[in-house]
Amino acid sequence: METLSYFLPLVWFGILALFLFLYVMLDGFDLGVGILSLTASSEDRRGILMTSLSNIWDANETWLILMGGGLFGGFPVAYATILNALYIPIFIMLFGFIFRGVAFEFREQSTRKVVWNLAFGGGSFMAALGQGFALGAVLKGIEVDSKGHFIGTTWDWLSWQSVLVALTLIQGYVLIGSTYLVWKTTGELQETHYKTAKLASITTLIGAILITIVTPIFYEQARTRLFNGPQVYVFALIPLLGVLLIWLLLRSLDRKQERMPFVWTILLFVLTFLGLALVVFPYIIPSKITIYEAAADPSSLVIMIVMIGALIPVMLFYNLYQYVVFRGKVTGGHYE
Repeated sequence: METLSYFLPLVWFGILALFLFLYVMLDGFDLGVGILSLTASSEDRRGILMTSLSNIWDANETWLILMGGGLFGGFPVAYATILNALYIPIFIMLFGFIFRGVAFEFREQSTRKVVWNLAFGGGSFMAALGQGFALGAVLKGIEVDSKGHFIGTTWDWLSWQSVLVALTLIQGYVLIGSTYLVWKTTGELQETHYKTAKLASITTLIGAILITIVTPIFYEQARTRLFNGPQVYVFALIPLLGVLLIWLLLRSLDRKQERMPFVWTILLFVLTFLGLALVVFPYIIPSKITIYEAAADPSSLVIMIVMIGALIPVMLFYNLYQYVVFRGKVTGGHYE
């Protein structure tokens, strides 16, 4: 039983990390394309951007739902505390999703698309902003009592550090959205997003460097973990790999490659997740509550693993099938 109590929280931490990564990677370019739609120079170009998402974006958001359900079932204390502490960022994100969903459907039927265009682009920005604030607040740490209950204030999530994280996340979404559009579009529109991808690469790198510097300076728990033992070597390696990936990304953009910029961007997101895991683990609420303290009863975790174990392959196959079917270029509002 002690072995299960140690092993199962690790498994569920890994499952939630997988859900979060798949959501950020897949819905990240959705949000990035939505933000970029605000800069489209014509309605035809904006229509191509919307078409590139029309058949895949609903499935992408499913991973966020799975992550929320998994957190609720696997770590109920963390779910309650995080939700209580982050009401405002979460509502910002949800309102953004509502605006996006309604605008996407109504825009197709509307003869005056301006309002719905703004709602879609603005909703995408709001959703990304809410997620950035939430991530920044979690990294900063949530004030809890000895039982893990939230004891902070309504506005604890808002700080200059969380603003920095939010702006960097938005730039990351614009980057992956731009590289996705480089892959899916042609002609002048593709050339435009080669440029936006280069710009987003630089701004994302600047934000990542600032976060890397700020995190160990202002957060004692991160400083203690990152500058002791073997972690210091890994911590030193991650920024170097990040700069290398940015260089490879910029080189692929200069060479007008179509798919490799998207691949390098995904690897950047993978590296970022590894860095976050290095800072956070084994805490589910940094640096207050560990995964072992917040985990549900082992019997519940076992039942959930059986259920989710059957669902994950189905979801992965469905996502992969979508991308295979709609793998062509988007021109004139339709797939080639």
